[in-house]
Order: sequence, then structure tokens, then C-alpha cells
Amino acid sequence: MLYNNLKDIRMLVDQLDDIDLKILRILQKDSNLTVKELAAKIHLSPSPTFERQKRLEREGYIKRYTAVVDSEKVGNQICVLCNIRLKQHTKEYIEGFVQAIEKIDAITECYDTSGDYDFLAKVYAKDMHSYHLFLLNTLGKIHSVGNIHSTFIMSQVKDVGGVFIGDKK
Repeated sequence: MLYNNLKDIRMLVDQLDDIDLKILRILQKDSNLTVKELAAKIHLSPSPTFERQKRLEREGYIKRYTAVVDSEKVGNQICVLCNIRLKQHTKEYIEGFVQAIEKIDAITECYDTSGDYDFLAKVYAKDMHSYHLFLLNTLGKIHSVGNIHSTFIMSQVKDVGGVFIGDKK
């Protein structure tokens, strides 16, 4: 969903009251709560809680519900942030790159960025050898890719698994 300006975004946030914001904060931490459990945490009965949650989903504030999986327990021992620079900044190159990235399961996140690189991709791999093969046989074969700079994650310092939700002003 694109917005014309910051005023449009502010209007959407203004439509939320303190209870809506509390629902979003709570579900971001534990989306597995039942409506009854959520209702108890926000001090409402289940029926209006359910209606609020469904409205937040319908209006796009809640995009999806997901489980957070431990990457190491499923065999991914390394996580890499790949800074990617394209050969050219043409519509054809950018669209081709985006279409290719969307098909690669090992890339779990990818952002169009400003600065020295064009994209930042988060990649999980079994080990260094697997990542090297991924670079050669997958990422390196995307026609539009000009340069890749890999940063290996040594340890995770913080991951809240969501977005910052400030107080209503």
C-alpha cells in the first residue's frame, strides 16, 4: 500500500486508539494467544477484542501470523547480510533482480537501499562452503548483479521480531 505523503500515514495511525496499539504490541510478541487470552490482557470482553483484531487484519495493520524458527536447529549455522550492487540502474535490471530474488528461498529478507549498494539481502546457509556455492551458483548467476559484499553475523544482539509501535500522541 503506497501513501502520497506523511500526512496520509499519520491519518492511519491516528485512527488507532490506545487499545488497538496495545493489541498490536501484544500480538507482535505472541500471536498465538487466543481471543480470550488477548481480551484478558487488554481488559475487554472477547467479542469486541475479536472485532478489533479482525479490523486490524482487514485494514492491513496485521499482515500475517508466523512462527519464529530457530535457524541453527534447522541446520543453518551461518547468517549473512549481502550488500548487492547492480551493474546498471535500469528498470529491466532492477525488475529482473527483484524477480530472481523472490524465487530464492535462502534469502529470507531483501531491501532496496540507498548508499553504496542497491540491495541488502539476508541469507541463511548450512556452513561457509554452502554459502560459497550459493554465491557461485545462485546469486552470482543473476545477470544484473555487479558486486556482492558479504557480512557474516557473529552473534545476534537484538531481535524483537516486529516493528516499533510508539504511544499515541
